[in-house]
Amino acid sequence: MERITISIDKELAAEFDRLIATRGYKNRSEAVRDLVRSHLEADRQDAGPAGHCVANLSYVYNHHERDLAERLTALQHDQHDLTVATLHAHLDHENCMESVILRGPTASVRNFSDALISERGVRHGQLNLVSAEIAGSGHHHHSHGAHGKNHTHIHLKPKT
Repeated sequence: MERITISIDKELAAEFDRLIATRGYKNRSEAVRDLVRSHLEADRQDAGPAGHCVANLSYVYNHHERDLAERLTALQHDQHDLTVATLHAHLDHENCMESVILRGPTASVRNFSDALISERGVRHGQLNLVSAEIAGSGHHHHSHGAHGKNHTHIHLKPKT
């Protein structure tokens, strides 16, 4: 761990301490680390869609909307290589919320998310994307044998 020292004015320090207390940080260091991570990720996102990512796409939709549930499922099946898992929750008699865990090339994840959010009847769509790098030393793809089946995939490590 590297140690750095910063100087800020008294008013800014007091406001920062209030933020730390509100958000439940145990100390200033962890709060500063999160701020730095957040700004680094924002810069990576501004740099463009190159590379890989892990992401969570959450959205609310009216399940009475004509064929919407089927269209959403079809989109996820069409992009099964990006879709890791889906959580579905019934909010009331009309509305459902889904959260889809995604991973893969950033441009593909963004395109899939945009297509899903833009479906008629989907509301409150939000993508939370974290840049990632292919983990491992030179072995980008490898196989796992599970239940008598082999499949090849990559491991993605979130950038810090």
